[in-house]
Amino acid sequence: MSDTATASQAAHDIKDIRLADEGRRRTEWAERSMPVLRQLKERFARERPLSGKRLAACLHVTTETANLVVALKAGGADVALCASNPLSTQDDVAAHLVRDHGIKVFAIKGEDHATYYDHIRAALAHRPDITMDDGADLVGALHMIALNRLDDLAPPVRKWVETLSPADRKALVAGVSGSTEETTTGVIRLKAMAKDGVLQFPVIAVNDSLTKHLFDNRYGTGQSTLDGIIRATNLLIAGSTVVVSGYGWCGRGFAMRARGAGGNVLVTEIDPMKALEAQMDGYRVVPMAEAAPVGDLFVTLTGNVEVIRVEHMRAMKDGAVLANSGHFNVEIDLDGLKQAAQGPTRVREFVDEWRLAGKKIFVLADGRLINLAAAEGHPASVMDMSFANQALAAEHVVNHGKSLSKDVHRIPDDLDREIARLKLQAMGVAIDTLTPAQRKYLASWDLGT
Repeated sequence: MSDTATASQAAHDIKDIRLADEGRRRTEWAERSMPVLRQLKERFARERPLSGKRLAACLHVTTETANLVVALKAGGADVALCASNPLSTQDDVAAHLVRDHGIKVFAIKGEDHATYYDHIRAALAHRPDITMDDGADLVGALHMIALNRLDDLAPPVRKWVETLSPADRKALVAGVSGSTEETTTGVIRLKAMAKDGVLQFPVIAVNDSLTKHLFDNRYGTGQSTLDGIIRATNLLIAGSTVVVSGYGWCGRGFAMRARGAGGNVLVTEIDPMKALEAQMDGYRVVPMAEAAPVGDLFVTLTGNVEVIRVEHMRAMKDGAVLANSGHFNVEIDLDGLKQAAQGPTRVREFVDEWRLAGKKIFVLADGRLINLAAAEGHPASVMDMSFANQALAAEHVVNHGKSLSKDVHRIPDDLDREIARLKLQAMGVAIDTLTPAQRKYLASWDLGT
């Protein structure tokens, strides 16, 4: 049973407002490890760069996100927050944001498909000037409205949109001056939209910032994915054969952590450059068909569909464990598994047993993000940089949205480097600066050996 709004509180749909005390304690603990975002919040409170702006955010509702949302509110934004994954919400954090900060939160851990999309509807009904996405769900819905593809909307969103006049629908989309996107998966979708010429407003690809993907994707995903798997299963990684599907920054990070825990790591890839890099990093690179019979643990981190298919599952050994750390639960062919296997039987909180060809296969967290479903997501220290990017991207949209083309843009390089500088400063790390002679050398073409 969810806790609905009262007259004295912000509109919301959360599990239980009584969880707020624990959410506040945990959010304050995370804030200790987020010094860059803290500095931005202090500046935002002074300058109010988002004053008067309505911002709808579809993000994982975690302690780290709470600190971002509080910073955005300090900057003057009127924020509505919904979850970007049905299993990633931390209910105590949602309660804390509603009770202690008056944030409009629509998120419940474990919410069903209809509730998930009703919460997206609630965020859209906020009529945002800026959207902030983790997987492009808000932007995707807005564009289906803009293109009059209402049949492609989830029923809760479609029913609401159908109550709006054509003028109101047009105004809803036209009112968005820009958006920010957190994930690789979302950026891929948005670049496809830009390529097709249908993107209705500029989008800042936060994921493309160096201070995001080099650290969040690699170190954050690497650690939190391993954490989620161990919490869900209590398996020993040492001595296990771990199959990592995808060697982008997320895959690299997890492969590194799995090897550090004693796993024998195999990598599967479709990109020859990434496969070559994995091979030279000391991993054995094989096709999935070769990995399937030998793997003990399979983890997908690709952003693509049906990476592990039924033919692979049939070849797996008895007791194989499958997990996903890509954004959507489409990387493991669960529909195919449901048709071919018997089950599921819940054997642990986040572990489902399937019986296929006389063997047992275990799928974690229904194929959803294991690091957020079974654990707490990335450590606050690495999300500090990612969410500093989000906050600065929102400010950039306010200041420059009218001059940006309807395309996918990177955050300016000087802001990216400033985040890195602030992070180093907070860590007590000093670096060298160029001497005048070095500056001259780097700027010259006629200075040789």
